[in-house]
Amino acid sequence: MHASMNDAVARIAARYATEGVDIVAGGAGDNTEVDRAYVDRRGFASLKAVIAYTATLQAGETLKIAANLQDDADGAGVGTDFGDALASATVATGPGGGGTRTGVIELDFDLSGANRYTRLQFTPNLSASGTDVAELSAVYILAGATDDPVTASVV
Repeated sequence: MHASMNDAVARIAARYATEGVDIVAGGAGDNTEVDRAYVDRRGFASLKAVIAYTATLQAGETLKIAANLQDDADGAGVGTDFGDALASATVATGPGGGGTRTGVIELDFDLSGANRYTRLQFTPNLSASGTDVAELSAVYILAGATDDPVTASVV
């Protein structure tokens, strides 16, 4: 086995993106882009954005998510879109009789050529009007570190 695979986790790090994104169908947060603070990706070659969700959906109703990554030179300004975006995709559909669905969406980004700071933007969209709800959170997983070990302390 390749030596770097023996301790692959020494080359990854997790960073906070967001929590508590609550949406109500046809109301607060629905079909509204979520912008979060930039993360310093210096020393990392790739990023996985993980969006976790819990949605209470009527039968046949859906939760869709669209997402993109932005980069910025100093993390203080308005960035520009970087790499391929996720077009709006259905990530959950209400079961017969309605119910709760949970899951994660993993988005992978090659950061070659990206500026030092990156951030995830995503837009959750519930298809029902007024009764469905969802809660979302996100973390970043940075990989391809140039220095080991990456996570020797709490960040």
